[in-house]
Amino acid sequence: MRRKQGPGYPSRFRYRTTGIDPCFGSGAVQVRRFFGIIEVMRDQIGGKPIRLCSCNKTIPINAAALGEALGAGGPLKVHDALCRRQAGAISDVLGEPDVVVACTQEARLFSEIAGEQDSAAGLHFVNVREAAGWSAEKDRVTPKIAALLCAASLPDPEPVASVDYESSGELLIIGPSAVALDWARRLSDGSVAQLDVSVLLTRREGGELPVDRNFPVWSGIPVRVSGFLGAFDVEWKQVNPIDLDICTRCNACINRCPESAIDFLYQIDTDRCNGHRQCLDACTHIGAIDFDYGERIRQEHFDLVLDLSVQPLLQLADLPQGYAAPGNDPLEQALAAARLSQLVGEFEKPRFTAYREKICAHGRAGRSGCNRCIDICSTGAITSINEHVSVNAHVCAGCGGCATVCPSGAMRFEYARMPDVGTRLKTILSTYQKAGGENGCLLFHDLEDGADLIASLGRHAVRGAKGLPSRTIPVGVFHVASIGIDTLLGAIAYGASQVLVLSGRCRSEAYQDAIESQMRVAQAILSGLGFGGEHFRLLRSDDAASLEHALWEIAPAMSVGEAASFNFSSEKRTTLDFAIDHLARLAPHSADELALPAGAPFGAVLVDRDKCTMCMACVGSCPAAALQDSPQLPQLRFIERNCIQCGLCANTCPEQAISLQPRLLLTAEAKAPAVLNEAEPFECVRCGNPFGSRRMVDNMLAKLGQHSMFSAKGALQRLQMCGECRVVDMVECTEELSIYEYANKKD
Repeated sequence: MRRKQGPGYPSRFRYRTTGIDPCFGSGAVQVRRFFGIIEVMRDQIGGKPIRLCSCNKTIPINAAALGEALGAGGPLKVHDALCRRQAGAISDVLGEPDVVVACTQEARLFSEIAGEQDSAAGLHFVNVREAAGWSAEKDRVTPKIAALLCAASLPDPEPVASVDYESSGELLIIGPSAVALDWARRLSDGSVAQLDVSVLLTRREGGELPVDRNFPVWSGIPVRVSGFLGAFDVEWKQVNPIDLDICTRCNACINRCPESAIDFLYQIDTDRCNGHRQCLDACTHIGAIDFDYGERIRQEHFDLVLDLSVQPLLQLADLPQGYAAPGNDPLEQALAAARLSQLVGEFEKPRFTAYREKICAHGRAGRSGCNRCIDICSTGAITSINEHVSVNAHVCAGCGGCATVCPSGAMRFEYARMPDVGTRLKTILSTYQKAGGENGCLLFHDLEDGADLIASLGRHAVRGAKGLPSRTIPVGVFHVASIGIDTLLGAIAYGASQVLVLSGRCRSEAYQDAIESQMRVAQAILSGLGFGGEHFRLLRSDDAASLEHALWEIAPAMSVGEAASFNFSSEKRTTLDFAIDHLARLAPHSADELALPAGAPFGAVLVDRDKCTMCMACVGSCPAAALQDSPQLPQLRFIERNCIQCGLCANTCPEQAISLQPRLLLTAEAKAPAVLNEAEPFECVRCGNPFGSRRMVDNMLAKLGQHSMFSAKGALQRLQMCGECRVVDMVECTEELSIYEYANKKD
């Protein structure tokens, strides 16, 4: 998220627009678009000038090999001190629209140089030092450096839509009396003038109300906190007889109370109060005390919430913008207060997801199907609305987990879009292979903790550690929960030996379980096709030493002999079809069918023909057009490649005749309609045209034969007619009363 006007990025959602490439920088800035043809000229990639630096000759840059790998027609120029005595080399290219700088450490310095010259050049920084050069395999890092440079030169992504926030600084502080009042005094003393402070006291834990009424104070038990920056709704129950909003703090009640049950918080200690009610007499003219108050619910609206409760009122893995819950640590409280004080004004952040309800498998006809996006959402941004879901874009944190687990592709992650991600991966892997690299391993990481951990690993390589293996290529993403089966299999199809995901700040068990579930399905497909080795792994390392051990311990897995040429599609199932078809074509082992673990988005629908009545309710419930009827015959048809295993058909079937079988069918039959059940057609007793199955009509007659609505002569026979004949018969029938005749007869 960024401020729409004015400097600074007040939130951890830093939607930045220029700067360090997120693939490789420790302070990554921009999700780039990776597509198009890369035209390489001398000291240029894709028409962008490039500045290489060996960092005082500590990075083994083979200029000749790099030039050959990038098709530059000669060695690339390598500087040794680009940030010091050779800084003029940056100034020389600031007249160009875009410049690639192979250094992230001095990004601020180079940006200042550009600013001093009023340059409009877009500086794109890429880390080749910690990510490649500082490694125990220094003599083998050229292919990786070439891949990093090539990816950094790709065009910028198309901008995504944004959502707006507006905050006027109305802050509610919730918590025990002493700490809540202390922070209220600090934040309302004029030093943070833009905040309009209110306080909700949840417990009596010392302190006194201030002499001056500089901010509203309430007391009670919070019932509900919901919303986001600029739009929080807070409800609480008043559980003390004294209403602080009415109380004048005149001390009359304190003077009259014989048990000293009222202190200078102007709240009654109900454990000490003996019910003399002298305080009530003292407050007669003000009316702030009411022992018959009940449990009154109050509600107010705020822009910001500082929750000082020991346990946050919002129990979410990712808290909404504008809500801070630092606990009882004074330092964390100070940091939270500082962050909230910056959230005054107008802000925007990307609209991270797009939703297409037409193919959503959440529900049909009142039956529940897939709830995966709701279950994984860490912010509560996704809720059920009848047969579909709703995404609150203001609450969404941009993890992309919903798109990862969505079997149909109804939920789509837009930051970055899959076609952009695909071209980025294709560029990295094709350049790496062209430069002579083998067994390329992609390491996906987030742009904060993960990037910092990788930078730390590379830095320690100069002190006896190993750094990153030369075959391990770091790829930065906004959130690793967005890495799904389409990305995993697509990367293998492009020639990767392995795909690793570094959990980083992705601490949510739901996210990690989802990533590993996607990996299990993808690995089952590759193993079934004969590709040996472990192709996927989630790394939970949280320090450089454990990450280094994990990266050097994993052995290369078998890769495809020929890299795929297809592009990632914005349609998830299309990308999967391309990847699976390519992998199956080059598979070491030929297979017609692969068993998959539960939860896989591929599989068969099994129909018990003895139970099925051919009612076709399953056809109407299928969101993926996997189940179909026949316009000519009473047949239930099934296209297996379309099936997403959502379970709606099984939940809808009135006869409980349907079950699911996760598997991957690789033959041509997977894309052709297969007949799951068929029945003898029933012919209309009037015109002779078939209109349903005999079993369905017989079953209907058996169930309705004794019903009073069908006791009239010819009523049951009408059920044996097609729709057109049924209407004609009703018009021609003279033995049944019409509604008008019934009304006259009644009169």
